Amino acid sequence: MHRRSSRRRTALLLAAAIAAAGPALTACGDEAHPGAAAVVGDQRITVAQLESRVGEVRAAQRAATVDDAQYEQAVAGTGRLTRDTLHGMVLDRVLDHASADAGVRVTRKEIQGFRASLEQQAGGAEALRAAWLQQYGVPPQRLEDNLRTELQAQKLAAALGADMSDEQGQAVFWQALSKASGELDVDLNPRYGTWDVERSSRADATTPWVREVTAAAEQPA
Repeated sequence: MHRRSSRRRTALLLAAAIAAAGPALTACGDEAHPGAAAVVGDQRITVAQLESRVGEVRAAQRAATVDDAQYEQAVAGTGRLTRDTLHGMVLDRVLDHASADAGVRVTRKEIQGFRASLEQQAGGAEALRAAWLQQYGVPPQRLEDNLRTELQAQKLAAALGADMSDEQGQAVFWQALSKASGELDVDLNPRYGTWDVERSSRADATTPWVREVTAAAEQPA
């Protein structure tokens, strides 16, 4: 894909902020929220919902591999899938809140245009689905949701005047997510890690959707 180097730069820049996450600022237990993997504002993410999402990825990985050895290799490459999936589910809701505060919305037409552009770059719809599964752990049925989230992050950065190619711009973007995270009072089940409000991140998680945030800005004029 033509944007591969762009994604890599973005991932390195923003993963650094996540990797630096410090002590937990909030966590919840089973007694407070039975059956909940996390509570974000007035929304519960249940353990069953989380396990279902993880199952979607594993099923897609199984379908995309030719034998047990290849499948086991794919599983080994996503060993923290449950925790990283929960992180993404929580952060998507935080992003929604921050976007609503900034008056940002993404239209169906924008998603379709974004997808068509990526499919062209990837070499077709099937190639794009395979790439998103392999690189980002996004199963085919979640691809459109993921593209919406990536567009939303791009538009939020633009609305905030945040240049994501430099540290100051990144700081502005993450401050907005931190504010939203605090307002939502993210409550994470400790079996899945801890949530750092300041960095709006689970302590040891990655953030697949931020890989595209600066892609448009990094393209040659």
